[in-house]
Amino acid sequence: MGENLQSRMRLRPVDLARPHGLSTQAVRNYEEAGILPAAERTESGYRTYTPLHARALATFLALLPGHGHPTATGIMRAVNRGAADEAFLLIDESHAQLLEDRRTLRAVESALRDLGPEAGESEVTGPGESGPTGSPTATATATATFIGPLADRLSIRPATLRKWEAAGLVRPRRDPLTGYRVYGEADVRDARLVHQLRRGGYLLEQIAPLIDQVRTVGGLAPLEAALTDWRSRLSARGRALLTGAAELDAYLRKREETQAHPSEFSPTDGSP
Repeated sequence: MGENLQSRMRLRPVDLARPHGLSTQAVRNYEEAGILPAAERTESGYRTYTPLHARALATFLALLPGHGHPTATGIMRAVNRGAADEAFLLIDESHAQLLEDRRTLRAVESALRDLGPEAGESEVTGPGESGPTGSPTATATATATFIGPLADRLSIRPATLRKWEAAGLVRPRRDPLTGYRVYGEADVRDARLVHQLRRGGYLLEQIAPLIDQVRTVGGLAPLEAALTDWRSRLSARGRALLTGAAELDAYLRKREETQAHPSEFSPTDGSP
């Protein structure tokens, strides 16, 4: 009996907002966005919430760290309109992305273990940059390559390498005769590191000091801290996904109870 009375209690926006340090306007915004179920209104037009709404808010906030705002919002909207399968699909996509990010981290670690020139690079022709006649003829040395072959190797566009060059992340020299960009062994190393760190979610301005340290000390030790931080963030996201899943399961159960016994969960004024 006591549990039913608690479930039927009327709650104000401030009652939902205060435990989470939110504003009452934030609660209203979440309701309008479909993150919370629609609230009932009093005769004077004030919103009234129930513990189900409080559970929905707690669930959304638990989903945020693992899924991010857009996906967490999509999950709650789907659940609140009775489309649980759509919510599960969004959850699966977040787990798939986390798995892909873990694979990317392993790829970065692998790249750091093997950053020397690749076998079979004794000579590279076709720089991917045209001279005045439009027909490239320059040839790279045994430890150098041009923008086109390097872009192909990294599966990126040459324009991306030019953007990285403008940001100071790669510093190819220019062939004095043709003006073509020539990427030496260190340049290829830097480009591969930038590519892998970008895949890991790092911004160019975050990568720049790491590359500078690699150049300064002549080694990859400065990246160990970045990889440790990256690994920690992935682990934290995995734990957050578990926490969000537990909260979502509790919310789904509460919704099912409410739908099965609606009279027991109809709001009252909280009086005995």
